[in-house]
Amino acid sequence: MLWINVRREVTVENPQLDGKTIAVIGGGLIGASWAALFTTYGYDVALYEPVPAARDAIRQKVDAAVASIRELSQHLAGCGALSLTETLEEAVAGAGWVQENAPEKVPLKRELYSAIEAAAPAGITIASSTSSLVWSELSAEMAEPSRLITAHPFNPPHLMPLVELYGPDRARVDAAAEFYRTVGRHPVRLKREAVGHIANRLSSALWREAVHMVAEDIADVEDIDAALVYGPGLRWSVVGAHMAYHLGGGAGGIGHYLEHLGPSQERRWKDLGNPSLDAATREKLVQGIASEARDRQIGELEAGRDAALIAVQKALEDRRL
Repeated sequence: MLWINVRREVTVENPQLDGKTIAVIGGGLIGASWAALFTTYGYDVALYEPVPAARDAIRQKVDAAVASIRELSQHLAGCGALSLTETLEEAVAGAGWVQENAPEKVPLKRELYSAIEAAAPAGITIASSTSSLVWSELSAEMAEPSRLITAHPFNPPHLMPLVELYGPDRARVDAAAEFYRTVGRHPVRLKREAVGHIANRLSSALWREAVHMVAEDIADVEDIDAALVYGPGLRWSVVGAHMAYHLGGGAGGIGHYLEHLGPSQERRWKDLGNPSLDAATREKLVQGIASEARDRQIGELEAGRDAALIAVQKALEDRRL
C-alpha cells in the first residue's frame, strides 16, 4: 500500500551537492516552488529567470511557498540562500544539480541543455520538470545525453511529494531518487519513457471521462468534481487504484474481484467516452467552472487548495496503511 511520510527528518546526504548550489532554471510557478522547497531544506539556490519583468515577483512567490512548507513540516528550521542571477551561465557555473522548468517547447529546452552543458560542471545531473515530454526527444541534441533525466513533480512541487523519474543511466536515476528524498519527496520510476509519465496519464484518463460526462449532459461540472473529491479522491489519498480494487475484492482480494467483477469493469471501460474539446464542450466547461468557483479568483482558490493539501498530509502523517 501507499505510504507518504510528509514530515520525515532528512537522513540522506548527497555528496555531489556538498557545498554546491542547486541551479533552478525558470522562475515561474514550478521553478519558484522548487526553489522554495530546496532552500527550506537547507540547499542554496541560484535561480535564473530569463524574463526580467518576471523576476520582481519571484521572491514573493518563494516566501509564500516557504511559509506553507514550514506549516506542513515544522521541524525544518534552517533555510538556504536564494540568489537570482542575470544569466543562465552564472546560475549553473557552481551548481551540483540543475532543475530545469522551462515551457514545454522541445527546441527551447534543447537550446537550454546545450547552454547548460557548456557552462555547468562536467557530469552533473540536469533534471527536467517536464510534464509530458519524453527523455529521448529532449536529449536528442545533447553532447552527453545520459546527464539528462526527466523529474516531473506534481503541482505545486513544494507541497506535493510525488516526483516521477526516468533516464537511461540507472545509477544516475538512483542518485536522483536519493536526492529528492532529502527534500521530502516521494520518487517513483518509469521503466520506459511515456508521454505524460505516470500521474498525468492517469489524470488525463480520468479528466477525459469527466469531460465526456459534461459534454453528454450526464452531470454538471460541480457535481462531477464533488463525486471525485468525496468518493474515489478520498480513497486514492491513502491507496492507489490497484490496491483499491484489491480491497474491493473482500477476503479474496484482487483475484476474487477480477474473477467475479472483471466483466462489469470491462462493460464500464467500453462505455467510457472519447470527447472532443470543441467550442460547445469548452463553453460548458468554462461555465461549469465559473459556477463551481462562485466568484473566487485563482489566488483564493489556490490558497484554499494549498491549505487543504497541508491538512490532508498532516492527517496522513502517522497513519501507516
